[in-house]
Amino acid sequence: TALADAALWYWPLDTAGGSVNFIVLLNWTVMILYNYFNAMFVGPGYVPLGWAPEKSQDCMYLQYCKVCQSYKAPRSHHCRKCNRCVMKMDHHCPWINNCCGYQNHASFTLFLLLAPLGCIHASFIFVMTMYTQLYNRISFGWSSVKIDMSAAKRDPRPIIPFGLSAFAASLFALGLALGTTIAVGMLFIIQMKVILTNKTSIESWIEEKAKDRIQYYQTGETFIFPYDMGSKWKNFKQVFTWSGIPEGDGLDWPVRDGCHQYSLTIEQLKQKADKRVRSVRYRAVEDYSGVCCPVTKGVKTFFTTPCTEEPRIALSKGDLILATRGLKHWMYGEKILDSAADGGIRERGWFPRKCVEKCQYDSEMDQPMDGEKKSR
Repeated sequence: TALADAALWYWPLDTAGGSVNFIVLLNWTVMILYNYFNAMFVGPGYVPLGWAPEKSQDCMYLQYCKVCQSYKAPRSHHCRKCNRCVMKMDHHCPWINNCCGYQNHASFTLFLLLAPLGCIHASFIFVMTMYTQLYNRISFGWSSVKIDMSAAKRDPRPIIPFGLSAFAASLFALGLALGTTIAVGMLFIIQMKVILTNKTSIESWIEEKAKDRIQYYQTGETFIFPYDMGSKWKNFKQVFTWSGIPEGDGLDWPVRDGCHQYSLTIEQLKQKADKRVRSVRYRAVEDYSGVCCPVTKGVKTFFTTPCTEEPRIALSKGDLILATRGLKHWMYGEKILDSAADGGIRERGWFPRKCVEKCQYDSEMDQPMDGEKKSR
């Protein structure tokens, strides 16, 4: 819409200013689409199936992915949407239908920068187009304002008159452009904050949980994020390079002094063990189909459904669930299947709190749960 407004009504292309304005707008469009499709089709990079560290003794520091049949490399995480372990995973983005990670982090961030800049330019064109086209059409009376959209009073007259449909399209596009500028601009700021500390969104959350774990158990230890190079410029160069290819291979990473390659993965293993200790066992007392907004579980449960892409799990009366976190009317946990004792997979997701009740005894320990396990 901005290209049409600029070419037809705002600034004639036969002038130097109009040509420059149109070329700059076209340049925004090309760069935005290039980085968008680059982030989409290049992808984040995946840990090779069956991957294991060169030294077998290093396997003790890593988590094993049963789906990919490989160890999770440092900074990698398994994505349920992509069904693969993603190198340096930041998050799964539905707008590119792919994960943001090691290979496409720079392209994704450039898209987040260029889209608001292009929309700011487009918003200026929309405002100026409507102003210049409506300036001679508006007449003010004592108690009314009249707009004559029948003919243009511009010399020379444009090839295509600026009619009511063009005005509506420009006004609607202006709203989209302003909304995109605010929303995508905020995402860009969030991404730059984590990039300048050489983290991902997931790693920032891991660091917060590390502080919480240390404070909860009063261990006295200090967690140091191993991949922060000590300066924002060095951290910036870990993602953005002149060649467009990020540094490293996505499996091994440079670390700061006093840390080693598996400092973060060791902390993840500690948090995983802590999660098992803090989890509380519940038993399902009502059936739950696994729908996002259950109508039969109460009005509050219906309207307070978690706003997240995490799945829901269906429950049948008598099912056992290990709950790890929860809201007022919802809980998140793992459903223990019959094969869980043999190393089977557990289903994870949200379920209504009113569908379960806390087990009084742990079937494995045969002791009251309250004495040994704590919930947040």
